[in-house]
Amino acid sequence: DEGFDVVLVSPPGEYVKLMQGAGFRWIPWRLDQHGINPWRELRSLLDLICIYRLESPDLVHHHTIKAVLYGSWAASRVGIFNIINSIAGRGFVLAGTALKARILRKLIYPFYRFALYKRTSAVIFENQNDRQFYLDAGFIDLERTQLIKSVGVDPERFSPSPEPQPPLLVLMAARILWDKGIGIFVEAARILHANHLIRMVLVGMPNPTNPDAVDQEVLQSWHQEGIIEWWGWQGEMEKVYQQAHMVVLPSLYGEGVPTVLIEAAACGLPLIATDSPGCRSIVHHEINGILIPPHDVPALVQAVTRLSQDAQLRGKMGAAGRQMVLDRFTKKKINQRTVQVYQHLLQSKKLE
Repeated sequence: DEGFDVVLVSPPGEYVKLMQGAGFRWIPWRLDQHGINPWRELRSLLDLICIYRLESPDLVHHHTIKAVLYGSWAASRVGIFNIINSIAGRGFVLAGTALKARILRKLIYPFYRFALYKRTSAVIFENQNDRQFYLDAGFIDLERTQLIKSVGVDPERFSPSPEPQPPLLVLMAARILWDKGIGIFVEAARILHANHLIRMVLVGMPNPTNPDAVDQEVLQSWHQEGIIEWWGWQGEMEKVYQQAHMVVLPSLYGEGVPTVLIEAAACGLPLIATDSPGCRSIVHHEINGILIPPHDVPALVQAVTRLSQDAQLRGKMGAAGRQMVLDRFTKKKINQRTVQVYQHLLQSKKLE
Protein backbone atom coordinates (compact mmCIF):
# COMPACT_ATOMS: atom_id res chain seq x y z
CA ASP A 1 0.00 0.00 0.00
CA GLU A 2 2.99 2.32 0.51
CA GLY A 3 4.24 1.66 -3.03
CA PHE A 4 6.86 -1.00 -2.30
CA ASP A 5 7.28 -4.15 -4.37
CA VAL A 6 7.50 -6.78 -1.61
CA VAL A 7 9.20 -10.13 -2.17
CA LEU A 8 9.20 -12.75 0.59
CA VAL A 9 12.06 -15.24 1.08
CA SER A 10 11.78 -18.19 3.46
CA PRO A 11 12.01 -21.98 3.71
CA PRO A 12 8.92 -23.82 2.43
CA GLY A 13 6.09 -24.07 4.94
CA GLU A 14 2.38 -24.07 5.55
CA TYR A 15 2.06 -20.27 5.30
CA VAL A 16 3.53 -19.97 1.81
CA LYS A 17 0.16 -20.38 0.09
CA LEU A 18 -1.35 -17.74 2.35
CA MET A 19 1.43 -15.29 1.46
CA GLN A 20 1.06 -16.01 -2.23
CA GLY A 21 -2.71 -15.77 -1.95
CA ALA A 22 -2.29 -12.30 -0.48
CA GLY A 23 -0.50 -11.29 -3.67
CA PHE A 24 3.14 -11.54 -2.66
CA ARG A 25 5.88 -13.15 -4.68
CA TRP A 26 7.69 -15.84 -2.67
CA ILE A 27 11.17 -17.30 -3.21
CA PRO A 28 12.18 -20.55 -1.46
CA TRP A 29 15.33 -20.57 0.66
CA ARG A 30 16.99 -23.84 1.65
CA LEU A 31 17.57 -23.40 5.40
CA ASP A 32 17.82 -25.73 8.38
CA GLN A 33 16.61 -23.53 11.22
CA HIS A 34 18.57 -25.23 14.01
CA GLY A 35 21.16 -27.20 12.05
CA ILE A 36 24.91 -26.72 12.44
CA ASN A 37 26.19 -28.87 9.55
CA PRO A 38 28.83 -26.57 8.01
CA TRP A 39 28.17 -27.62 4.42
CA ARG A 40 24.42 -27.06 4.70
CA GLU A 41 24.98 -23.72 6.38
CA LEU A 42 27.35 -22.69 3.60
CA ARG A 43 24.74 -23.75 1.06
CA SER A 44 22.13 -21.59 2.79
CA LEU A 45 24.45 -18.60 2.70
CA LEU A 46 25.31 -19.08 -0.96
CA ASP A 47 21.64 -19.54 -1.85
CA LEU A 48 20.82 -16.21 -0.24
CA ILE A 49 23.69 -14.49 -2.05
CA CYS A 50 22.29 -15.79 -5.34
CA ILE A 51 18.77 -14.61 -4.47
CA TYR A 52 19.98 -11.13 -3.56
CA ARG A 53 22.14 -10.91 -6.66
CA LEU A 54 19.20 -11.86 -8.91
CA GLU A 55 16.61 -9.68 -7.17
CA SER A 56 18.87 -6.69 -6.50
CA PRO A 57 16.58 -5.25 -3.80
CA ASP A 58 16.75 -1.65 -2.61
CA LEU A 59 16.18 -2.79 0.97
CA VAL A 60 16.19 -6.10 2.84
CA HIS A 61 14.57 -6.86 6.20
CA HIS A 62 15.75 -9.95 8.08
CA HIS A 63 13.84 -11.83 10.78
CA THR A 64 15.19 -14.69 12.98
CA ILE A 65 18.81 -15.23 13.94
CA LYS A 66 20.11 -17.13 10.90
CA ALA A 67 18.43 -14.74 8.50
CA VAL A 68 20.03 -11.84 10.37
CA LEU A 69 23.52 -13.37 10.28
CA TYR A 70 23.47 -14.82 6.77
CA GLY A 71 21.32 -12.06 5.30
CA SER A 72 23.55 -9.25 6.58
CA TRP A 73 26.63 -10.92 5.17
CA ALA A 74 24.94 -11.79 1.85
CA ALA A 75 23.56 -8.26 1.42
CA SER A 76 26.95 -6.67 2.06
CA ARG A 77 28.56 -9.15 -0.32
CA VAL A 78 26.37 -8.06 -3.27
CA GLY A 79 26.33 -4.34 -2.46
CA ILE A 80 22.97 -3.91 -0.72
CA PHE A 81 23.36 -1.08 1.80
CA ASN A 82 19.84 -0.68 3.20
CA ILE A 83 19.70 -3.56 5.67
CA ILE A 84 17.25 -3.94 8.54
CA ASN A 85 17.59 -6.70 11.10
CA SER A 86 14.81 -7.49 13.57
CA ILE A 87 15.96 -9.02 16.85
CA ALA A 88 13.08 -10.65 18.75
CA GLY A 89 14.74 -11.96 21.90
CA ARG A 90 18.13 -13.64 22.20
CA GLY A 91 17.23 -17.16 21.18
CA PHE A 92 18.66 -20.48 22.33
CA VAL A 93 22.31 -19.66 21.63
CA LEU A 94 22.52 -16.28 23.38
CA ALA A 95 20.10 -16.98 26.23
CA GLY A 96 20.20 -20.76 26.68
CA THR A 97 21.92 -22.39 29.65
CA ALA A 98 22.62 -25.80 28.09
CA LEU A 99 26.21 -26.82 27.34
CA LYS A 100 25.57 -26.72 23.59
CA ALA A 101 24.29 -23.15 23.86
CA ARG A 102 27.34 -22.03 25.85
CA ILE A 103 29.73 -23.59 23.34
CA LEU A 104 27.92 -22.15 20.33
CA ARG A 105 27.80 -18.75 22.03
CA LYS A 106 31.60 -18.53 22.09
CA LEU A 107 31.78 -19.57 18.44
CA ILE A 108 29.03 -17.29 17.16
CA TYR A 109 30.02 -13.98 18.80
CA PRO A 110 32.51 -13.08 16.05
CA PHE A 111 29.83 -13.72 13.42
CA TYR A 112 27.43 -11.35 15.17
CA ARG A 113 30.05 -8.61 15.22
CA PHE A 114 30.90 -9.21 11.58
CA ALA A 115 27.24 -9.24 10.49
CA LEU A 116 25.98 -6.32 12.56
CA TYR A 117 28.74 -3.91 13.44
CA LYS A 118 28.87 -1.05 10.90
CA ARG A 119 27.27 -3.25 8.25
CA THR A 120 23.60 -2.96 9.00
CA SER A 121 21.59 0.16 8.34
CA ALA A 122 19.27 -0.47 11.30
CA VAL A 123 18.58 -3.06 13.95
CA ILE A 124 15.07 -3.19 15.40
CA PHE A 125 14.73 -4.46 18.98
CA GLU A 126 11.54 -5.26 20.84
CA ASN A 127 12.76 -4.32 24.31
CA GLN A 128 15.47 -2.15 25.82
CA ASN A 129 17.20 -5.00 27.66
CA ASP A 130 17.92 -6.88 24.44
CA ARG A 131 19.16 -3.69 22.81
CA GLN A 132 21.49 -3.05 25.76
CA PHE A 133 22.76 -6.64 25.61
CA TYR A 134 23.78 -6.22 21.96
CA LEU A 135 25.32 -2.82 22.69
CA ASP A 136 27.32 -4.15 25.64
CA ALA A 137 28.54 -7.08 23.54
CA GLY A 138 29.85 -4.64 20.94
CA PHE A 139 27.64 -6.01 18.17
CA ILE A 140 26.13 -2.67 17.11
CA ASP A 141 26.31 1.11 17.58
CA LEU A 142 23.47 2.84 19.44
CA GLU A 143 22.66 5.18 16.55
CA ARG A 144 21.94 2.21 14.32
CA THR A 145 19.24 0.81 16.62
CA GLN A 146 15.47 1.28 16.75
CA LEU A 147 13.07 0.19 19.50
CA ILE A 148 9.71 -1.04 18.18
CA LYS A 149 7.91 -3.06 20.83
CA SER A 150 6.38 -6.19 19.26
CA VAL A 151 5.01 -7.03 15.83
CA GLY A 152 1.57 -5.75 16.81
CA VAL A 153 -1.84 -7.40 16.80
CA ASP A 154 -5.08 -7.02 14.86
CA PRO A 155 -7.57 -5.79 17.50
CA GLU A 156 -10.53 -6.76 15.32
CA ARG A 157 -9.45 -10.36 14.93
CA PHE A 158 -8.37 -10.60 18.57
CA SER A 159 -11.19 -9.02 20.52
CA PRO A 160 -12.98 -9.66 23.83
CA SER A 161 -15.80 -12.18 24.08
CA PRO A 162 -18.08 -13.16 27.00
CA GLU A 163 -16.21 -15.17 29.60
CA PRO A 164 -16.94 -18.88 29.14
CA GLN A 165 -18.71 -20.91 31.78
CA PRO A 166 -16.70 -22.93 34.34
CA PRO A 167 -14.60 -24.97 34.67
CA LEU A 168 -11.90 -22.32 34.44
CA LEU A 169 -9.38 -22.82 31.66
CA VAL A 170 -5.77 -21.69 32.11
CA LEU A 171 -4.02 -21.43 28.74
CA MET A 172 -0.35 -21.54 27.88
CA ALA A 173 0.43 -21.13 24.17
CA ALA A 174 4.07 -21.22 23.14
CA ARG A 175 6.76 -23.04 21.28
CA ILE A 176 7.16 -26.30 23.20
CA LEU A 177 10.61 -25.63 24.62
CA TRP A 178 11.83 -26.21 28.15
CA ASP A 179 13.10 -22.62 28.30
CA LYS A 180 9.56 -21.39 27.67
CA GLY A 181 8.70 -22.70 31.13
CA ILE A 182 6.81 -25.82 30.03
CA GLY A 183 8.14 -27.71 33.06
CA ILE A 184 7.01 -24.92 35.41
CA PHE A 185 3.54 -24.98 33.87
CA VAL A 186 3.26 -28.76 34.25
CA GLU A 187 4.48 -28.75 37.86
CA ALA A 188 1.91 -26.07 38.68
CA ALA A 189 -0.72 -28.20 36.95
CA ARG A 190 0.20 -31.17 39.16
CA ILE A 191 -0.47 -29.07 42.25
CA LEU A 192 -3.67 -27.62 40.85
CA HIS A 193 -4.79 -31.02 39.54
CA ALA A 194 -6.56 -31.76 42.82
CA ASN A 195 -8.94 -28.94 41.99
CA HIS A 196 -10.93 -30.37 39.09
CA LEU A 197 -12.54 -26.99 38.44
CA ILE A 198 -9.33 -25.77 36.77
CA ARG A 199 -8.19 -27.01 33.36
CA MET A 200 -4.56 -26.46 32.37
CA VAL A 201 -4.26 -26.35 28.58
CA LEU A 202 -1.04 -26.29 26.56
CA VAL A 203 -1.11 -25.20 22.90
CA GLY A 204 1.83 -25.63 20.54
CA MET A 205 3.96 -28.23 18.81
CA PRO A 206 7.52 -29.33 19.60
CA ASN A 207 10.22 -28.78 17.01
CA PRO A 208 12.44 -31.88 17.04
CA THR A 209 15.33 -29.95 15.46
CA ASN A 210 15.52 -27.59 18.43
CA PRO A 211 17.80 -29.00 21.16
CA ASP A 212 15.59 -27.43 23.83
CA ALA A 213 12.37 -29.03 22.55
CA VAL A 214 10.18 -31.12 24.84
CA ASP A 215 9.84 -34.65 23.52
CA GLN A 216 6.43 -35.36 22.02
CA GLU A 217 6.13 -38.61 23.97
CA VAL A 218 6.55 -36.63 27.19
CA LEU A 219 3.76 -34.28 26.11
CA GLN A 220 1.49 -37.19 25.32
CA SER A 221 2.21 -38.81 28.68
CA TRP A 222 1.25 -35.61 30.53
CA HIS A 223 -1.93 -35.43 28.47
CA GLN A 224 -2.84 -39.08 29.03
CA GLU A 225 -2.14 -38.76 32.74
CA GLY A 226 -4.61 -35.91 32.87
CA ILE A 227 -2.17 -33.37 34.31
CA ILE A 228 -2.65 -31.04 31.35
CA GLU A 229 -4.63 -30.97 28.14
CA TRP A 230 -2.32 -30.77 25.14
CA TRP A 231 -4.15 -29.32 22.15
CA GLY A 232 -1.23 -29.33 19.74
CA TRP A 233 -0.91 -26.62 17.10
CA GLN A 234 -3.90 -24.32 16.60
CA GLY A 235 -4.20 -22.10 13.55
CA GLU A 236 -7.11 -19.96 14.74
CA MET A 237 -5.83 -18.73 18.07
CA GLU A 238 -8.61 -16.16 18.41
CA LYS A 239 -11.03 -19.08 18.92
CA VAL A 240 -8.71 -20.65 21.49
CA TYR A 241 -8.59 -17.45 23.55
CA GLN A 242 -12.40 -17.37 23.57
CA GLN A 243 -12.32 -20.60 25.61
CA ALA A 244 -9.78 -19.34 28.17
CA HIS A 245 -10.17 -17.45 31.44
CA MET A 246 -6.50 -16.44 31.70
CA VAL A 247 -3.20 -16.87 29.84
CA VAL A 248 0.15 -17.73 31.40
CA LEU A 249 3.73 -17.64 30.11
CA PRO A 250 6.30 -18.73 32.75
CA SER A 251 9.25 -18.31 30.37
CA LEU A 252 12.68 -18.93 31.88
CA TYR A 253 14.67 -16.46 29.76
CA GLY A 254 14.25 -13.02 28.24
CA GLU A 255 11.63 -12.81 25.51
CA GLY A 256 11.42 -10.18 22.83
CA VAL A 257 7.82 -9.13 23.31
CA PRO A 258 5.72 -12.33 23.35
CA THR A 259 2.99 -12.17 20.73
CA VAL A 260 0.79 -14.55 22.71
CA LEU A 261 0.58 -12.02 25.56
CA ILE A 262 -0.41 -9.20 23.20
CA GLU A 263 -3.06 -11.36 21.53
CA ALA A 264 -4.44 -12.48 24.90
CA ALA A 265 -4.51 -8.91 26.20
CA ALA A 266 -6.34 -7.80 23.04
CA CYS A 267 -8.92 -10.51 23.82
CA GLY A 268 -9.44 -9.03 27.27
CA LEU A 269 -7.79 -11.86 29.20
CA PRO A 270 -5.77 -11.41 32.40
CA LEU A 271 -2.13 -12.43 32.10
CA ILE A 272 0.41 -14.24 34.28
CA ALA A 273 4.00 -14.10 33.11
CA THR A 274 7.60 -14.17 34.22
CA ASP A 275 9.03 -10.92 35.52
CA SER A 276 11.42 -10.52 32.57
CA PRO A 277 12.05 -7.60 30.17
CA GLY A 278 9.88 -8.69 27.25
CA CYS A 279 6.98 -9.86 29.41
CA ARG A 280 7.12 -6.65 31.46
CA SER A 281 6.50 -4.72 28.25
CA ILE A 282 3.01 -6.25 28.16
CA VAL A 283 2.18 -7.37 31.69
CA HIS A 284 1.92 -4.48 34.13
CA HIS A 285 1.83 -6.02 37.59
CA GLU A 286 -1.57 -5.77 39.31
CA ILE A 287 -2.96 -3.73 36.40
CA ASN A 288 -3.52 -6.15 33.52
CA GLY A 289 -1.88 -9.20 35.02
CA ILE A 290 0.52 -10.69 37.54
CA LEU A 291 4.29 -11.00 37.22
CA ILE A 292 6.02 -13.94 38.92
CA PRO A 293 9.71 -14.79 39.44
CA PRO A 294 11.34 -17.27 37.01
CA HIS A 295 11.34 -20.95 38.07
CA ASP A 296 8.78 -20.22 40.83
CA VAL A 297 6.12 -22.92 40.73
CA PRO A 298 4.41 -21.85 43.99
CA ALA A 299 4.12 -18.28 42.70
CA LEU A 300 2.44 -19.52 39.51
CA VAL A 301 0.05 -21.69 41.52
CA GLN A 302 -0.78 -18.77 43.79
CA ALA A 303 -1.40 -16.40 40.85
CA VAL A 304 -3.64 -18.91 39.04
CA THR A 305 -5.58 -19.62 42.23
CA ARG A 306 -6.07 -15.94 42.94
CA LEU A 307 -7.41 -15.14 39.48
CA SER A 308 -9.54 -18.27 39.40
CA GLN A 309 -11.33 -17.14 42.56
CA ASP A 310 -11.96 -13.53 41.54
CA ALA A 311 -14.04 -12.94 38.42
CA GLN A 312 -14.14 -9.21 39.06
CA LEU A 313 -10.33 -9.02 39.09
CA ARG A 314 -10.15 -11.03 35.87
CA GLY A 315 -12.53 -8.59 34.21
CA LYS A 316 -10.68 -5.54 35.50
CA MET A 317 -7.28 -6.81 34.36
CA GLY A 318 -8.66 -7.96 31.03
CA ALA A 319 -10.18 -4.56 30.28
CA ALA A 320 -6.91 -2.81 31.18
CA GLY A 321 -4.97 -5.11 28.87
CA ARG A 322 -7.36 -4.52 25.98
CA GLN A 323 -7.03 -0.74 26.34
CA MET A 324 -3.23 -0.98 26.49
CA VAL A 325 -3.18 -2.89 23.19
CA LEU A 326 -5.43 -0.31 21.53
CA ASP A 327 -3.18 2.48 22.75
CA ARG A 328 0.22 0.97 21.91
CA PHE A 329 0.26 -2.41 20.19
CA THR A 330 -2.07 -2.49 17.20
CA LYS A 331 -0.60 -3.73 13.95
CA LYS A 332 -1.41 -0.39 12.33
CA LYS A 333 0.72 1.53 14.82
CA ILE A 334 3.60 -0.96 14.74
CA ASN A 335 3.60 -1.23 10.94
CA GLN A 336 3.66 2.55 10.58
CA ARG A 337 6.79 2.68 12.73
CA THR A 338 8.46 -0.02 10.63
CA VAL A 339 7.61 1.65 7.32
CA GLN A 340 9.03 4.90 8.70
CA VAL A 341 12.35 3.10 9.22
CA TYR A 342 12.22 1.88 5.60
CA GLN A 343 11.50 5.34 4.26
CA HIS A 344 14.17 6.98 6.40
CA LEU A 345 16.85 4.61 5.16
CA LEU A 346 15.82 4.92 1.53
CA GLN A 347 15.60 8.70 1.74
CA SER A 348 19.02 8.90 3.39
CA LYS A 349 20.46 6.84 0.57
CA LYS A 350 18.94 9.22 -2.02
CA LEU A 351 20.41 12.23 -0.25
CA GLU A 352 23.87 10.66 -0.36
